[in-house]
Amino acid sequence: MSENTLVPDGEFLLYQTEDGQNRVECRFADENLWMSQSGMAELFQTSKQNIAKHLKAIFSEGELLQNAVVNSWLTTAADGKRYRVEYYNLSAILTVGYLQK
Repeated sequence: MSENTLVPDGEFLLYQTEDGQNRVECRFADENLWMSQSGMAELFQTSKQNIAKHLKAIFSEGELLQNAVVNSWLTTAADGKRYRVEYYNLSAILTVGYLQK
């Protein structure tokens, strides 16, 4: 995406490799990028449970404040129902990535 491309607030962004094999989904809202635990698991090629474990450690150690880096939105699932899903901002994504290495 070019620097001059504006993304409306709350828009979902999909990044896909040229071969179409890997895809990362994130949300742009409140001037920040947000990802779900499932999205982070795809990005870092690990399990959702492993991402949850890292996030729990990050919050319990006070490295990041949960109420500052977590937001929830209603998301429509494949079954057509809407579910409340927690999304984590770029600070949380980068911190999880550092721990995941």
